Amino acid sequence: MNPTPITDAQRRSSISREWLVTNGIGGYASGLLDGPNTRSYHGLLIAALHAPIGRMVMWSHLSERVDAHESQLVGFRLELGLPVWRFRCGAAEIERRIFLPYLQNTVVITYQLVAGDRATLELEPALDFRKHGHAVSRTLAHTYTCRAAGAIHEIAAAESTLPALRLRVCAPSCQFADKPRLIDAVRYPEERDRGYPDASQLWSPGTFRLLLAAGETVAVIGSTELVATVQSVSPPDALRLEQERRRALLGQAGAAARDEFGAQLVLAADQFLIRPIGRAEHDRAQAAEEITARTVIAGYHWFTDWGRDTMISFEGLTLTTGRFAEARQILLTFASYVRDGLIPNLFPDGDTEGLYHTADATLWFFHAVSRYVGASGDTGLARELLPTLSEIADAHLRGTKFNIHVDPADGLLVQGEDGYQLTWMDAKVDSWVVTPRRGKAVEINALWYNALRLLAGWMRDANNPEAAARYEEHAARARRSFNERFWSEEGGYLYDVVDGETGDDPACRPNQVFAISLDHPVLDEHRWASVLHVVERELLTPVGLRSLSPRHPDYKASYFGDLRTRDAAYHQGTVWGWLIGPFVDAWLKVHRGRVAESRQFLRAFAQHLSEAGVGSISEIFDADEPHAPRGCIAQAWSVAEVLRCCCAGGDGIR
Repeated sequence: MNPTPITDAQRRSSISREWLVTNGIGGYASGLLDGPNTRSYHGLLIAALHAPIGRMVMWSHLSERVDAHESQLVGFRLELGLPVWRFRCGAAEIERRIFLPYLQNTVVITYQLVAGDRATLELEPALDFRKHGHAVSRTLAHTYTCRAAGAIHEIAAAESTLPALRLRVCAPSCQFADKPRLIDAVRYPEERDRGYPDASQLWSPGTFRLLLAAGETVAVIGSTELVATVQSVSPPDALRLEQERRRALLGQAGAAARDEFGAQLVLAADQFLIRPIGRAEHDRAQAAEEITARTVIAGYHWFTDWGRDTMISFEGLTLTTGRFAEARQILLTFASYVRDGLIPNLFPDGDTEGLYHTADATLWFFHAVSRYVGASGDTGLARELLPTLSEIADAHLRGTKFNIHVDPADGLLVQGEDGYQLTWMDAKVDSWVVTPRRGKAVEINALWYNALRLLAGWMRDANNPEAAARYEEHAARARRSFNERFWSEEGGYLYDVVDGETGDDPACRPNQVFAISLDHPVLDEHRWASVLHVVERELLTPVGLRSLSPRHPDYKASYFGDLRTRDAAYHQGTVWGWLIGPFVDAWLKVHRGRVAESRQFLRAFAQHLSEAGVGSISEIFDADEPHAPRGCIAQAWSVAEVLRCCCAGGDGIR
């Protein structure tokens, strides 16, 4: 049931709407809500396979015809976060649902005839066993074979170690026309706009022909799981189990899900919490403690799990939603990967080892531990992690990788090494680091002070006053230096970097809000109102904070074009939705007790849930109005921070 493809002009004149369903292990299904696939990342089954394979686009799309005709889309909705379409062809109306059973690389597509007496449904699957994130190609990388084994059609890539894709049709009446063919000139316009190859070739094994009677439901299952698993899937039971799981998430979230906006965000949050596939060494190491590795996918479609994104989104995804057991597992998972006083910046897709080039992810880890202990009352975890946390702080004090060290002259934290981008403003094209920010960055030092204060408190709780006093001394020195060095008297706000490669950087950026927003603010209180006033005037938009003031000569109004053009704008004005969280925290410290008023900063996100990634919140937005959504259609920290702020004080959005 492919609606008439939208034109480029139509696509640019309106915001594309996309759907997304995930499986809890990093796999997903996604596509354009009312048209053909427009991204190389779109597909009905992007399977999360064991390392070193990683995520693979296995099943690209499914051509659908009713009574030999195309159909018209007449309705779309989300039910418990799962997409449901209604199509019309003549007198027949059919509802299609797509869901992925939890923790399986399996997709189930159901069709129900909801109007009309009967209909003939023709389904032609199109496949491309392609590594997720790799550019599409005009020529398929594999040749394929299709073998029928009972009710299952098993499609394999020749001379490949990839698992087979197993297709199973669940219908009273089904015929298969074995007519394998290549599908040429498949185009992905979003990839063209992003400066990537956009022409692809797919392969089809043939066409399934199903008869639908009034009220009847049929299903097609695609899976990389074992034959026995595929045979055991009952589509009605699988759907019921997934719906029950989602209802339980809403019940567990409690107040967070008591209005429609909050409920949608709770279900959106679930998409990012995963059990990583293929890290067997880690799983074995923790098996004795009955700990299941947990992590966070930073964003769909192309991100993997990132340490920074995990720690920033941690509270909103897990604590706000009542998922304390998973929260604990996330912290233990990342603690087990600490090396040289750092947690991993990211795990590349399919790899078992992380990359550690980050100056802030480890400091956000302290924040996440503090919020977990405060929300759960699990003081035992803080004691368990105390040796690791102490080693992290000591590594920063003596100096660790990437020139991360405390300057003995003033107690401030320095970071930066040629060729690396260590802060969250981490855009890099080839050898060009767009915003290197080497030196003493404002949010890095706000996080460093916060971490030292938290660690001192945990040391006191552990009856170690000597260690507590030592960390308090380092914190006090950093605070004195921070207030002396970062304050711009002329601007009434904070420098973004001091002692940088070109001196002190007066660029007005959102990073300064962390000097107020964190549990232990490093900025003297009498300067809070001035900083907040500048941030509101220069950076605040309805969907987050700009990454750079429009007054700056490097300001970029939109995020569009090829990779180099986009990365040049990524942190040079582009609005980031997640930054609304620390802004609201800072605003409430200046305007104490005005929780209800702070909801005004979240209202635009409620409307945004019906555009771009339907039911979720985008990664970024254009800097200028109308602030078109860009980047990932569903971003963990965007969802997490809006949800967290929405639930602060328990009022919800009104």
